[in-house]
Amino acid sequence: MSIPVLDLSQDAVGVTAQLVDIPSVSRDEQVLADAVEQALRALPHLTVERDGNAVVARTALGRAERVVLAGHLDTVPVAGNLPSRLTDGVLHGCGTSDMKSGVAVQLRLAATVPAPNRDLTFVFYDAEEIAAEFNGLKRLAEHRPEWLAGDFAVLLEPTSAQVEGGCQGTMRVRVETTGRRAHSARSWLGENAIHAAAPVLARLAAYTPRQVEIDGLTYREGLNAVLIEGGHAGNVIPDACAVTVNYRFAPDRGEREALAHVREVFDGFTVVLTDSAPGALPGLSHPAAAAFTAAVGGEPAAKAGWTDVARFAALGIPAVNYGPGDPKLAHTREEHVRTADVLACEERLRRWLTG
Repeated sequence: MSIPVLDLSQDAVGVTAQLVDIPSVSRDEQVLADAVEQALRALPHLTVERDGNAVVARTALGRAERVVLAGHLDTVPVAGNLPSRLTDGVLHGCGTSDMKSGVAVQLRLAATVPAPNRDLTFVFYDAEEIAAEFNGLKRLAEHRPEWLAGDFAVLLEPTSAQVEGGCQGTMRVRVETTGRRAHSARSWLGENAIHAAAPVLARLAAYTPRQVEIDGLTYREGLNAVLIEGGHAGNVIPDACAVTVNYRFAPDRGEREALAHVREVFDGFTVVLTDSAPGALPGLSHPAAAAFTAAVGGEPAAKAGWTDVARFAALGIPAVNYGPGDPKLAHTREEHVRTADVLACEERLRRWLTG
């Protein structure tokens, strides 16, 4: 199969459309990764590396500072929203917002800023939209951390072109109850494990989440039931029940402290940790982050979710989220991006890297 040719002489909107029209659902990014690698290897000022379906390109200009610009190539499954469609200043299609418009901005900067005022590393990675074990940035951080080295990182996730600092941590636990099975006609002979979960739900309903201010940004925590499992049949008193609880915690708490808090909330119950990822402090006081925020303008906000900036934070690299696209449109059938936002994002980043 021939590799699609990306024309990086088009503006960022045109490049976005090209990327969207190459389907790249998670674990099926090879064709797009091949196209990105081919386009980058044609640029003589970049050194290009490949690991699986992740592509990394770097300048080597001897600048005093290195910035990493990162974005994922994969999308969620297509929902009848391909090929791309441009109407009235809006580009429609799977991945337009999350996050092929951000990737297009990266590619345009790679092609058109050969002598930036900072050395640049462009990271294009796979499998962000699925389980963390497959995440290409995680793989690079574990096996090729030198490829990600830098003083500051920008993850071009959709933020409506607003700087979003850091990210929340996320944790899931199972709060388990037990009982004794019995025939429901003789329920007094059993102990109902689902009924025993009522205090778990009551504690969640009464819970008041923290609001934490860090670097002038307010992070709002959340502790919520997201799944409940229990029961065997319509005539059996259940002997087991589990409430899955998701805790979104501010980045001033580490994973150990977050788990201790959850165990305290559900004291007296069995709490089993099933999934956890740390948050990332915003780091907006770092000189590079401050310069970036001043260059792109606008009022920074706290990231109200988890993103891969946490992986950069774990490597000791301050990072922010900044990219075109409305995050509320991510993963939707009607996903789209305003062309003006894509062009503005590219221009602001260009100004920061050349000013």
